Amino acid sequence: MDLSVIPNETVRSAVAALQKNDKNTWFSYFAKDIVFTDDGNTLNFKSFFENAFAKKEKFLQIERIENNGKDIYGVFYAGQWGTFKVYFKFQLNDEEKIIRLDIGQIR
Repeated sequence: MDLSVIPNETVRSAVAALQKNDKNTWFSYFAKDIVFTDDGNTLNFKSFFENAFAKKEKFLQIERIENNGKDIYGVFYAGQWGTFKVYFKFQLNDEEKIIRLDIGQIR
């Protein structure tokens, strides 16, 4: 998958780490006090993604990019939950650390 279509360097690098199942690199892009939601529910970011990496979850296709490369829409393999269309919406601080990630299924 060509991730060069994601114009925001931090988001592109974080998604690349997710795609490679490189959890240490993935976690390095996020602030320590990250706010994380899944379908509008606030969850523990670290434990959620520890589980996601254990199941090798990743994007299968990126269909649309918005908000200067901070909102990614596509088809996602979600381990035990199957494959479906999702959004990942990233918010960054002035140091380019991700301070919020909202993900969810597109219905």
